[in-house]
Order: sequence, then C-alpha cells, then structure tokens
Amino acid sequence: MLRSMYAGISGMKGFQTKLDVIGNNIANVNTSGFKKGRVTFQDMMSQMTSGAQGATGDRGGINPAQVGLGSQLGTIDNIHTQGFRQTTNSPLDLALEGDGMFAVQGNGTTYYTRAGNFYLDNEGNIVNGDGYYLSDTNNAQINIPEDAKSFSIQTDGTVNYIDPAGDTQVAGQIGIASFSNPAGLEKAGSNLFLNSENAGYAGALVAPETEGTASIVSGSLEMSNVDLSEEFTEMITAQRGFQANTRIITTSDEILQELVNLKR
Repeated sequence: MLRSMYAGISGMKGFQTKLDVIGNNIANVNTSGFKKGRVTFQDMMSQMTSGAQGATGDRGGINPAQVGLGSQLGTIDNIHTQGFRQTTNSPLDLALEGDGMFAVQGNGTTYYTRAGNFYLDNEGNIVNGDGYYLSDTNNAQINIPEDAKSFSIQTDGTVNYIDPAGDTQVAGQIGIASFSNPAGLEKAGSNLFLNSENAGYAGALVAPETEGTASIVSGSLEMSNVDLSEEFTEMITAQRGFQANTRIITTSDEILQELVNLKR
C-alpha cells in the first residue's frame, strides 16, 4: 500500500484533535478564569532511502534521502495568559491582577483556580460555586460572622468586616498559590486545576502582592482568555488541513485503482 495514504490518515487524526481543542475553546469563550488550549504537531520517524556520505578524494559529500511517514500529535498546551477583567460590583467577585491562583479545598483535595466568583455559605464561609472553601495564607477557611454588618476585601487579600459594635475586624487574608510553570497544571473541570510534578509549585500559599504574586480586585471577574478571531482562523486552518489530507487519501486510492486496472 502507498505510504502517502497512511501519512494522510495521520494528518487527519491530528487535525481532528486540533478541531476538538478549538471547539472546547469556543465553548468556553465566556467561562470565568478559563485558559485556552493549543495543539502542536511533530513529524513522525522518516524512512531512510539512502544515508549521508562524506566527501571522498574525487567526489563530494551526499545528503541523506528520507521519506516522511506522516505527522503526530506533539503537545496540547494550556495558555495561561490573563483574560480581560469584567466589572460586576459584587464584593465576592475577585479578579487576580498578575500571576498566581486562588486555592480552594474540597473532598480532601486542594484545587487551584483563576475563577474568582465566590459566595458565602450558611455558616459564613467563603466558598466557590461547588462549595469548596477558599483558603487563606495558612490553608484555613475564611469565615465572616453572621452578625457582621458589612465586609470588604482589600487588594492585599485582607478580608475585613464590621462587627455589631461598629469596629473593624479581620476575618483572614486570602492566600495565593504561585507556580513557576502554570502550563504544567492539570485541568480538573469546573474551572479548577490540580498541581502536578511539572507545575513548579512554590510549596505554600503567600499573601497577594508579595513574592511577585497578583493583587486582588474586588467586584470584578477575570474572564476567558479565548480570542474568537484567533480561534476561527485556527478553525479554518484545521479544516483546510483536514481537507488536504483527505485529498491525499483519495489521490492515493486513484493510483491504486490504476494499478488494479493494469490487469483486466
């Protein structure tokens, strides 16, 4: 069988995966804290037709002759550029301006997220939409008493509230997780990420605006970093690439048909 046919199949598989990632990006164009994906490709091992030869006394050198066997999936990257900030005026909507992620705890596991839409539960704890507790710098929950008259969150993560006597009290300070390689985090769904061996976690939560971490903007949300114009351009590229690979297969099939027709 022709090698070009199998090369075309490998190209189709790769572009199908690329379309899957693009579709997921577009589906999450309005998801808070979402980080888009990107697909890269690599060529497969090439078949050696003739090896390279060095120069001899009466003849120059010869380059190797190789036939490629198609393409394969290289990486699926998570692009952690910052999304645009949307003002909501809700005091528990928090956006990170800079590097770092919120840490939330649930089911005995610590997750990390850039989605800052938080709420108060019936006990006054700050939680995310799935009920996971927002962690302070000591990995503890942050609780605002039920009798608090009001509360506010500062840019350094300090959560203040007014007690019944009218005095200002501190409920805690929001902790920020810093990663040297956030692209190494694993997506866990629900806008959450899990730490991995390659993420470069600093090992402890730190206060915002320290050690190069982000500041917190209350009343705002970080939205998805998906650019629709870029995604539609990549979609056209993937579609045409898929189409070109199908043409390779049909052309190879026509050649095989001619070979079969040699004997009538």
